Amino acid sequence: MSLHPGRPLSASEIAELLLEARSRTLLLVAPLDDDDLRIQHDPLMSPIVWDLGHIAHFEEVWLLENIEGDAPGREGLRGMYDPFRNPRATRAGLDLPRRRDAFAYMGAVRERVLHGLSDLDLAGGSSRLLRDGFVFRMVLQHEYQHDETILQTLQLKQGTPYPAPRAVGLPAGPPDGSGDAAMVRVEGGRFPLGTDDESEAYDNERPAHAVELSSFEIDRHPVTNARWLEFMGDGGYDRPEVWSDAGWAWRTEAGLEAPKYWARRDDGWWQRVMDVERPVDPSRPVCHVGYWEADAFARWAGKRLPTEAEWEVAALWDPAAGRMRRYPWGDDPPTPLVANIDQLAFDTAPVGAYPAGASPSGCLGMIGDVWEWTSSPFTGYPGYETFPYPEYSEVFFGDEYRVLRGGSWATRAGAVRGTFRNWDYPIRRQIYSGLRCARHV
Repeated sequence: MSLHPGRPLSASEIAELLLEARSRTLLLVAPLDDDDLRIQHDPLMSPIVWDLGHIAHFEEVWLLENIEGDAPGREGLRGMYDPFRNPRATRAGLDLPRRRDAFAYMGAVRERVLHGLSDLDLAGGSSRLLRDGFVFRMVLQHEYQHDETILQTLQLKQGTPYPAPRAVGLPAGPPDGSGDAAMVRVEGGRFPLGTDDESEAYDNERPAHAVELSSFEIDRHPVTNARWLEFMGDGGYDRPEVWSDAGWAWRTEAGLEAPKYWARRDDGWWQRVMDVERPVDPSRPVCHVGYWEADAFARWAGKRLPTEAEWEVAALWDPAAGRMRRYPWGDDPPTPLVANIDQLAFDTAPVGAYPAGASPSGCLGMIGDVWEWTSSPFTGYPGYETFPYPEYSEVFFGDEYRVLRGGSWATRAGAVRGTFRNWDYPIRRQIYSGLRCARHV
């Protein structure tokens, strides 16, 4: 079932969506014992049991406030599960619950939510939170997003590698493996960017507004491992002239020579994906590279990273219809035929494996596989209004963060769309991030 943007949800639809989201969360953590859940596997990430408690607490604050009226309220997101009071690197020192207690808390909150649904005015009335089911969609997307965060932690897992419960196979790429250097041209003009949807979209995606763009070219596919190996073979990590000053300082301090989770062996470069180690597959998109690496690659290739406006237009603009689509392939929700998302493949697919997911401009793979770095800092759109709380978007606005677009294989279908904006520090590499390049014409 999709989130059905633009109309109210029935109580049965909400219950079904909430239960499906929880079943996925529990599936991902099912192989983990109490120690795996409570240990901090890396200072960049929370102990997983904190994520589980935070999922429940967020639901308690935002849903029970509207259903029962006696939850902590919007100011109640404090204490152990306040992410601002307790940054990730400090969460191992909290009085974290045991596995059984975390699961019991999640279950108790959910039971109260489901019990109260039948008595709630789901049309919303004067409540902007309830109107068209926004608050339920927000809570669902919050759990979906934490599932991806948990997978990032599991990729960093200490001890025995996480045994990924792979349940979905991936299609092969084009037989000739072509497309690495192919670019498509997008004619300039005036385009609508963002959305006015208030049933599902986050505040940073709103409002819809017009942008003027000059003509540009953009890679048809995300950059592949094959191209990244060429970059490395040409001394890309050792040539300061292709790096920005800030990027070179970071690369030097970190001593980087390859994407995260790559390792050199006698027979070449290998890559680890959860519990699978294999030679780097040249046909797949490069993954786990930071913004500074992506920027350096683009300079080395004689190109640049696209702005997020260019990315969105290349992904969604339909010149024949004179409008933006919701997804590159159209307005229908994603399926396994058009994009590699929703986690259960636990891997990227070869580029070009989803021709049915092409955008009108001819770009492939713009949804799924890897988040794609853009050159844009994370800021509010013209006319931006914070809703329903500043800690989701507003407090992160500024030049510290760069925007990523498109989702990854680890992104749930309900948390990806053409207008969705992700953001992170330029140095972050634990995220499932890659790139495609652009250039002026």
